[in-house]
Amino acid sequence: MLKLTFFVPNSHLEQVKSALFSVGAGKIGHYDSCCWQVQGQGQFRPMEGSQPFLGQQGTVETVNEYKVEMVLEESFAKIALKVLLEAHPYETPAYEFYRLFDVEAGK
Repeated sequence: MLKLTFFVPNSHLEQVKSALFSVGAGKIGHYDSCCWQVQGQGQFRPMEGSQPFLGQQGTVETVNEYKVEMVLEESFAKIALKVLLEAHPYETPAYEFYRLFDVEAGK
């Protein structure tokens, strides 16, 4: 299993989560559409050559965003990344994949 973590502006939170859920992310046991999210502030400065969704080149921008975490089977990683990049409004969204391992209780 993998854990996908990404940051998304409030305006696109549900759209991006739904896109990822539709390709198998966020399934845990007999549950789907599982994730953890927390609101915070992101900061960035678009540089020359960028095409920012928010802000202007050369100016530091802060924006209310959500940090979202969800699990997925490793076999879904490539399609999940493709869907994330298509559904996300940012030119270069921030995301991370972490490999998880099982720990069996009582052993």
